[in-house]
Amino acid sequence: MSEAPDADAELMLRAQRGDREAFNLLMQHWQQPVLHFIFRTLPDADEAEDLTQAVFVQLWRTAPRYQPSARFSTFLFTIARNLCLNEVRRRSRHPTQPLEATGPGADDDGGDASRERQYPDARQTAADVGIQQAELVTKIDEALADLPEKQRTALALCREGELSYEEIADVLGTSLQATKSLIHRARETLKGRLKPYLKSGEWTTTPSPPRE
Repeated sequence: MSEAPDADAELMLRAQRGDREAFNLLMQHWQQPVLHFIFRTLPDADEAEDLTQAVFVQLWRTAPRYQPSARFSTFLFTIARNLCLNEVRRRSRHPTQPLEATGPGADDDGGDASRERQYPDARQTAADVGIQQAELVTKIDEALADLPEKQRTALALCREGELSYEEIADVLGTSLQATKSLIHRARETLKGRLKPYLKSGEWTTTPSPPRE
């Protein structure tokens, strides 16, 4: 059974001939997936937006060299990954001071968390839920950031849902089996990292030791 035609590749070939409308259609389709991928790689909203724009600038510049030997998504996310790697290398050469944790869940006595506990009304309960969810997102981001780059990238691409395992393997330059292994190990690592913060699906700010 032959593979379905890659409509995005056709649009890219039109863009290669200077068709800006075709290129705009590609941007409309792929801008959010690329933004989500970059944000999961570099969880900085402003940086993710800037890099997303850079991806499509690079895509337009490389259009004359595009060859539809692989699916368009592979070509696009390879550009996105390379730009992310460049940014990671740039940050390693010019590190910045990390922000101190100041919200609930930080290891402080009598901080924001203690003040919130003075108002146990319905509105405060709703606010606590939102804060807990935000804390969980932070923990997930931290756990993702600690993954090896290939595991993190494989998982981020997998979560976009529009790329097959074969396409992810092409972006990473690995075999299909190695890609599946990277995704499996990434999921298991995240599960182990986040398990202390979850109990019966609910957030606990002071995690208890995992039970045997």
